[in-house]
Amino acid sequence: MNDLTPIQEEITDALEQMKEKSLITEAVLAKKVREKAKIQGKNKAGICLKDLEICVEYLAENNGLQFALHLNSANDILIKREDTYKFLKADSKKRRLASEKSISVLTNGDLRQKATGGKTIKKRFDRRKMGKLDAEVFE
Repeated sequence: MNDLTPIQEEITDALEQMKEKSLITEAVLAKKVREKAKIQGKNKAGICLKDLEICVEYLAENNGLQFALHLNSANDILIKREDTYKFLKADSKKRRLASEKSISVLTNGDLRQKATGGKTIKKRFDRRKMGKLDAEVFE
């Protein structure tokens, strides 16, 4: 259980920093992770439910921080401080996993791109028209 992926470590660190709050929304947590990891893109990205569940369980076992996961009507994850850690119910979990197929979530690849500087988009600016002489070369 001590083997967390890089994105899970970032989520765990962000949850530890925000432990004073009684309610943390997914958007606030994702923003904190992006700031801490210095990820430039994916401003609307959320947190993957599977990663979040692992982080909540890890914090409960190692640091004594107890969080319960809830889902609102817009399929956004709400993280509440409670006496025992709880995951989503089966129907809520199924609904969230189905909605994750259409939303952008933070992944380990985002952290790797940040570490390597990311790939910049190269646009082609030298658009030339082929002249009559150039066309004869190809014939």
